[in-house]
Amino acid sequence: MKRIYLLIAILFTVTIVTAQSLQEAEDAYSKENYPASVEIYEALVDSVGVSPEIYYNLGNSYYKLKNYPKAIINYERALLLSPGDEDVKFNLDMARANIVDKIDVVDRSFISIWFESIRNRASSDSWAVIAIVSFILFLIGIFFYIFSKHIILKKIGFFGGAILLLISIYANVVSYKQQQKILERNTAIIISPSVTIKSSPSESGTELFILHEGTKVRVTDKVGEWSEIKIDDGNSGWIKASAMEII
Repeated sequence: MKRIYLLIAILFTVTIVTAQSLQEAEDAYSKENYPASVEIYEALVDSVGVSPEIYYNLGNSYYKLKNYPKAIINYERALLLSPGDEDVKFNLDMARANIVDKIDVVDRSFISIWFESIRNRASSDSWAVIAIVSFILFLIGIFFYIFSKHIILKKIGFFGGAILLLISIYANVVSYKQQQKILERNTAIIISPSVTIKSSPSESGTELFILHEGTKVRVTDKVGEWSEIKIDDGNSGWIKASAMEII
């Protein structure tokens, strides 16, 4: 019992301290003391852990300081945890409007675009809940199909159960994809003012093109201090890992 009481006391203390820190950060932001709000939110990320709200507010603080790369990083992290948040998407677009590189996206199939738009409507946990609820309803439908004496209920149970099973399978797949995005963390934002992309992981590599701070890249390979990256227009090359920050 003593351990339970101690755990409750610790959780209560952490909750109080977190609430106080959040209030301090909000007060600093409202008073336009953006460096202080950044410092508090960064400390909260380190001490309390990640949350879309903290990342979003941290992104807003960096945006006010015109540190657009850091703002983009934190908006992107908020979207990883809450992909359907329209406020985060709007602010991310605002931050992206202030960076140098405007990269055209390689044409993608309608299916991949559609799947991604559906996937990003909810978080991994939300899709998991949808999958579980759909499967439970599928079992109820099967029950009616097997045991009901009414033809209409049998048909509803069969066809409704089939649709719910498909929804459950789809939601499970989407939940897994969302979780993989969070775990893999294979995207990054350029944080150096400008960086030359090389053809090989060495200083002697051929210079291919230049990227500027705030640009989003996908990391496809690593060799020592070098990372191979790919951008949305299909171009790829090597840069030092220190020139970017993983989302």
